[in-house]
Amino acid sequence: MKISILIKSENVPGADNQQGSSLSKTERSNPSETTRRSPLIYTLNKSEVYAYLHGAMHDATPNKGKRVRFGQKYPEWLETLKDLLCLVGSNSWIYKEGKDRNLYILETVCKDLDFTFNPKVLSTKGDKIAYIRGFFDAEGGVPHNNGKFYIQLAQKDFRKMEIIKNILIDLGISCGKIHNPSIRVDPDYWRIFISRKSHKEFASIIGSWHPIKKEILSQRMMI
Repeated sequence: MKISILIKSENVPGADNQQGSSLSKTERSNPSETTRRSPLIYTLNKSEVYAYLHGAMHDATPNKGKRVRFGQKYPEWLETLKDLLCLVGSNSWIYKEGKDRNLYILETVCKDLDFTFNPKVLSTKGDKIAYIRGFFDAEGGVPHNNGKFYIQLAQKDFRKMEIIKNILIDLGISCGKIHNPSIRVDPDYWRIFISRKSHKEFASIIGSWHPIKKEILSQRMMI
């Protein structure tokens, strides 16, 4: 079964004093409302939604028992996560942490999210793409200036990085060696770069739903 996912593109006003809002059935069926709130519509099945969320959980922490806590300075991405959670029947809420901090938090008690999730269980191409996209949106990096372009993925779990590299290769995306940038600074930090010849493939196949990374990929790759 396919699920139409509406990704909001506008800024989130007043996120410090509200828990966010989800699309009602009326809003989803209203073409003018859909156009206003979401010019992009992505279609995934339920397993792909969970694959993306598990990839994105690399930027999350457990909080107060079964709560999953995402922290971001971009509330637009948290709104995307909120929409995804809503579509699989899970509630979540967004708030600003502190008056003087540029940090927004999304919390959920979704019982199907698991910090021990092993991406080796992903069997379909759609699930693998969704997982890598979620991981990239959480832990990936692209330059914010007009210097030399790169796409990197980083994580402190070396075994997880091996799995991610194998998934990328399976998707036809070439990448470099898993390496540690500085053993002195952090001996447990691991990184891989997407090969230059696969930059366009990564941008078109994996892409991004993060507001900043998506824009950078679009500008630099002209997609």
